[in-house]
Amino acid sequence: MTTTHVHDTVPTKFIEADGTRFAYRRFGNPTGTPIVLLQHFMGNLDNYDPAITDALARGREVILTDNAGVGLSTGDAPETVAGMARDAASLIDALGLEHVDLFGFSMGGFVAQQIAVDRPELVRRLVLAGTGPRGGDGMDRLAPEAEPLFATVYQPQDLMWLPIFFSPSEASQAAGRYFLERIRARTEDRDVPVSQATVAAHLAAAREWGEAAPDSFGYLKGIAHPALVVNGSNDIVVPSINSYILQQNLPNAELILFPDSNHGSLFQFTELFNRYLTDFADR
Repeated sequence: MTTTHVHDTVPTKFIEADGTRFAYRRFGNPTGTPIVLLQHFMGNLDNYDPAITDALARGREVILTDNAGVGLSTGDAPETVAGMARDAASLIDALGLEHVDLFGFSMGGFVAQQIAVDRPELVRRLVLAGTGPRGGDGMDRLAPEAEPLFATVYQPQDLMWLPIFFSPSEASQAAGRYFLERIRARTEDRDVPVSQATVAAHLAAAREWGEAAPDSFGYLKGIAHPALVVNGSNDIVVPSINSYILQQNLPNAELILFPDSNHGSLFQFTELFNRYLTDFADR
């Protein structure tokens, strides 16, 4: 039986783990392997796309997470991806989940990779969207055209995602406006914005992850899990070449690049992405 809740109605719940009170939302069909979603920089529970999560929930449980220091979760956000991965894994453990699929978008993809390294027995499959490897190409800092986009003040503020996630084309920007409608649709029990302290900590974590070092990609050879790597044709946040690097270095990875798209290609080509995603997760 499926739960009666969908993305926009499922209540926010809380669970204690290692001194942190984590906020999460859990819904869907309680059969098979649950899928845990790990969020992007400056994102919270309300930034997950219901068009994707409701499609996933028809076939499995979906667990949306706020990591430590994010949104309604307490604690201090770590300044390393390794610390973020430990916190996310402690939440998964506290929920009593022994085997999960991980869906990491952007910074969440860094965290998903690290969990797969640290806790390989916990992970069945990986979905890595708009993300890249440790020490990837152009990942030690945001590109000059992208950095100001995260600091610009908008009214309402979620308009920031249009230039960050979508290409300048008319079609892509139209898809972006539909995306904003979807993430605004939940009107009750909403999350709170990410604090400036957490923004600073996550920037430090992203810089540390992005710094090139000898054999930066070596750890990827040890991630044997089936992986689906997805990105847009011109990602200005995590350059698209990094998705190719992931696919070339992960032993069991598939790669999808969508046309005329940016960092949030999955929110633009949502129906097609859902078909790829559910096929991958159902195997």
